[in-house]
Amino acid sequence: MQPLCLCDGNGIMRREGRVPRVLSIAGSDPTGGAGIQADLKSIAANGGYGMAVLTALVAQNTQGVRSVHLPPVPFLLEQLEAVSDDVEIDAVKIGMLATTDVILAVTEWLDRIKPPVVVLDPVMIATSGDRLLDPGAEQALRKLASRAHLLTPNIPELAILANEPVATDWPAVLEQAGRVSARYGVLVLAKGGHLDGSSVPDALVDATGDTVETTEFPGTRINTTNTHGTGCSLSSALATRYARSGQWWEAVAESKRWLTESIRHGAALEVGTGHGPISHLAGLWERGGTTTRPTPGEVKANWWNGIHSIRQKIDTLPFVQSLGDGTLDREAFLRYLCQDALYLRDYSRVLAAASRLAPTASEQAFWAHSAHGAIVGELQRRESWIPAQAMREARPSVTTTEYTNHLLATAERSDYRVLIAALLPCFWLYYDVGTRLHQLSHPEHSYLSWLDTYADENFAQSTSQAIDIVTRAAAHADDATQLAMRDAFRLSASHEHAFFAAPDILGESNSE
Repeated sequence: MQPLCLCDGNGIMRREGRVPRVLSIAGSDPTGGAGIQADLKSIAANGGYGMAVLTALVAQNTQGVRSVHLPPVPFLLEQLEAVSDDVEIDAVKIGMLATTDVILAVTEWLDRIKPPVVVLDPVMIATSGDRLLDPGAEQALRKLASRAHLLTPNIPELAILANEPVATDWPAVLEQAGRVSARYGVLVLAKGGHLDGSSVPDALVDATGDTVETTEFPGTRINTTNTHGTGCSLSSALATRYARSGQWWEAVAESKRWLTESIRHGAALEVGTGHGPISHLAGLWERGGTTTRPTPGEVKANWWNGIHSIRQKIDTLPFVQSLGDGTLDREAFLRYLCQDALYLRDYSRVLAAASRLAPTASEQAFWAHSAHGAIVGELQRRESWIPAQAMREARPSVTTTEYTNHLLATAERSDYRVLIAALLPCFWLYYDVGTRLHQLSHPEHSYLSWLDTYADENFAQSTSQAIDIVTRAAAHADDATQLAMRDAFRLSASHEHAFFAAPDILGESNSE
């Protein structure tokens, strides 16, 4: 066995956090349940980047093998060298090696490249019980076994490696695994799947030192016919998990847990009429889903485009158009400012709630600063335009009340991400409408000093920061939260439109 060089004395990997590059050297299975196809799924499911070198092309399905085509050995070596010449390999899993020449070629390549981790799944016995290798190939495979760091034989294959009769109970399996470990100088994963009974134990056996160390991993048999490719899948998972953690016991525990979950979900795939495959990615699908996470930029574009019709309606409102060209009646403008001032009082409370719920100090500071600005800056600016008596007599309109009630109810639910999505339109739409209106202003414009506030650089920066905070939160949210955020954003955008369209502003009986 080559000395392991993957981790330091504390089991900590060098280049911690890197995705391990794992090479599978094995045959194929066109139905995807075993061989190279299963290995690549297993490597990916366990957090690695899978690579593959084909030793055999196998015509098989869930009912059995029909024929095997062996690529020439020189081509096999070209595949191996093409990978190792270009990619730094973190672990190698070896499966089906059909002939003596193939085994010798792989052995020579291992001796030259010296991968840091080698897991050998010694494929020697067919499901039918037939031996797959001739005596010469079996002897070559025994020599190859000493180049590995871990062997994962089933019980009949363990007996061949030991050159002994097949063990018939678990204690005998463990004893045999110990002798194989000592003989080849490797760790052995003893597997109890071929034994009768409901218990399916596995054990990591290390007899390479002065004593035999055995770590057992209990298991319970699952009543299913979806067991095709379990050996291939487990060995690939072990290579990947060890390359990630640097601990064999942890690699076995996690791989066994993953394999059990994948076996449980295999039947749901409904693949084939014989011994079906396991569902390698079932856990990832269930816990992570298959929906691609959007980038913050994509969230920004999708949400903005999603309120395109609302933005168009705002642009055509009489209040917005007359404010833009300076013909808006002053009394209508003051009525708008009164409602806006009343709105800001509750809006500032909701901003403060966002600050209280924010997960980071920088976000807390942003929302707190915005709440302060809504009172000290925006509210005071509006009240400077409004006669004191008008402000004292002002009462929130139905439109204003509905908007603030929406924000206050969202804050009451204490979901920070949904709350900030509801707050965003007051930044974004206000900035969008205001900057475009400011571009239409002229020196004689009746509300020039008001429109100048839209061009304030600080407000532009605040709007940009609000968009960034909200879209980043949405990009990292689960599907349900992201949908709730989008809906809250759209509802607030609709309230913004209703606010500009409120009939009491222009003294009309309809909104447009």
